[in-house]
Amino acid sequence: MSDTTNPATPTTTAASDRPTASERAPRRAWVALAVLMLPVLLVSVDNTVLSFALPEISLALAPTAAQQLWIIDAYPLVLAGLLVAMGSAGDRFGRRRMLLIGSVGFAVISIGAAFAPTAEALIAARAALGFFGAMLMPSTLSLLRTIFADREQRRLAIAIWATGFAAGSALGPIVGGVLLEHFAWGSVFLLAVPVLVPLIVLVPLLIPESRDPAPGAIDVPSILLSLAAMVPIVFGIKSIATEGLAGFGVQAIVLGLFCAVWFVRRQLRSASPMLDVRLFTKGSFGGAVLVNLFSVIALVGFLYFVSQHLQLIAGLSPVEAGVALVPGLVAMIIAGLVVVPIARRVRPRVLVPAALALSGLGYLVIALMTDAESIAPIVVAFVLLGVGIGAAETVSNELILSSAPPAKAGAASAVSETAYELGAVLGTAVLGSILAAHYRASIVLPASLTTDQADAARETLAGTTAVAADLPAGVADQLLASAAAAFDGGVVVTSLIGVALMVAAAVIAAVLLRNPQPTAAPAEH
Repeated sequence: MSDTTNPATPTTTAASDRPTASERAPRRAWVALAVLMLPVLLVSVDNTVLSFALPEISLALAPTAAQQLWIIDAYPLVLAGLLVAMGSAGDRFGRRRMLLIGSVGFAVISIGAAFAPTAEALIAARAALGFFGAMLMPSTLSLLRTIFADREQRRLAIAIWATGFAAGSALGPIVGGVLLEHFAWGSVFLLAVPVLVPLIVLVPLLIPESRDPAPGAIDVPSILLSLAAMVPIVFGIKSIATEGLAGFGVQAIVLGLFCAVWFVRRQLRSASPMLDVRLFTKGSFGGAVLVNLFSVIALVGFLYFVSQHLQLIAGLSPVEAGVALVPGLVAMIIAGLVVVPIARRVRPRVLVPAALALSGLGYLVIALMTDAESIAPIVVAFVLLGVGIGAAETVSNELILSSAPPAKAGAASAVSETAYELGAVLGTAVLGSILAAHYRASIVLPASLTTDQADAARETLAGTTAVAADLPAGVADQLLASAAAAFDGGVVVTSLIGVALMVAAAVIAAVLLRNPQPTAAPAEH
């Protein structure tokens, strides 16, 4: 007996392929969409709140520069490594079931993270959050593929789903800022509990179960290979960015690439692969995944350095820093919705590059910023970045789902989410590490500092701020001025890299993005 209420066969927008009344989603489906927005809001709130809480975490737990990056990276690294496996598990065991398991686990671990006593404990908790988070995101997107059979309705649903990231990001800084001004930094992790409790209650009532009707055998080697590919590559990039070629970065990347090739060969030989890598031969699928990857690298890298600049250089409180970014986040939400009717008339290979050009312009504004204490260029830059990314990702996510067979919606959604999370890792690992390296090389320390003070000031901007609080006024002002100049010099470098990423994504979109052809598949059960 079928577990789904709607067929999941994609439709085109041609006149001859207009959906029938039976393919149109009922009102209940839109209520279900609202419920599926809860984990999306959670993940985006969690990422944004953490960026704004990082200065206080740095002061409370005194992490090294590497640990500070790992506090952010541990979650998306584990999540990215497991997304494909968890997406495939959802196709096999039920996407709704995986969503519920992930929600319960995420809530419990969030409570543990809130009371982590050391940087190491917080990193471990973030890694555990990544494990359960990997169950959440592929399930939400793939369930939309099941619920909304009509492509026009699905495009709007995906636009609303995508704006959940922006809405959560807009809510995160405000709510998180209030919490950080009145409570300890651990309070930001407790936000997961009130979000996930209603989800756990409402999902069984509103959302039908769906799964692949003919799943293959559980492929443990493929699961291990996907992890063995992702983790060393990201570790290697982080190592090269922070230590240069002297460490084990190159060897780690080579190992990861070897495992990635092994993984691809195994999928090609399998009669029922965990991930159908042949999907990447479709320009609409592979191109859309790359657009998501580059966009998120740029977005997360931007938030990483802007949150520190607003609080530690411009002198804003966490709430004020969050409010400064709200216009850009609102622009991202609006752009994601407005692009839906535009996408019916403008081809993806034209629409997406135009949107990404706006994002590149936003990064250029930051690179040309001359007044370190002015927040106006940052507000303008984030509005441009938000409009571009909001529009581009709505279109690219819809192309990813429409290019894949319905029965493999979980695995296809996992690829899309892997691009998001890998982009989040690379945004901090690459851009964050380049910024940290520039900062350490450029800061000029007063000769009167002790060895411990010099080491702390050289590690991070937050460390410099803490050291300056214990120095005489004249020496403190000298140190803070040098730190601001070194940090913002690194921001210029990373901003130019952001411009290059947006240009590359625009070129990929112009060359590869096409409207996908309908894909036949058996009904799901």
